[in-house]
Amino acid sequence: MSVIDKSSSRDAALQEAFGAEVAELYAQTARGEADAALQRALELRSFLAVAEEQAARVRDRVHAATGSDGDMNDLSAEDLRWDADWLQAALAGRDGYTAALDELLRAMPAPNQAGPARPGLSPKIAATAPPAPAAPRAGVVRIRRP
Repeated sequence: MSVIDKSSSRDAALQEAFGAEVAELYAQTARGEADAALQRALELRSFLAVAEEQAARVRDRVHAATGSDGDMNDLSAEDLRWDADWLQAALAGRDGYTAALDELLRAMPAPNQAGPARPGLSPKIAATAPPAPAAPRAGVVRIRRP
């Protein structure tokens, strides 16, 4: 499934800011009709949609593992710790992308207020997510001891 088809928590804000459905905004970009702000917004939206999907996958895995109809013999504290680390990393990425996208949308002029064109100037936006903390067990191989 394409990231265009995935929903994100900021789709409504993008639609309001740019005056079109998300799929149409991507189509504008594909046709070369999008300005730099729209291109950046859609790039951030794509990253956000993936991060939100990752968080949802981990959440669903934890729900399945801890569900009342699950087998108690399959429950693993170590697996749940890994899931907690992965969920923390996915949420940190989501928070970073959301903050960057919100900042971009706040910096844009209102749709009915086009700012004066100033050649050579473009907004500088840091769109990187904070680095995910390394899990204390990252890279550790399980060794069975007799």
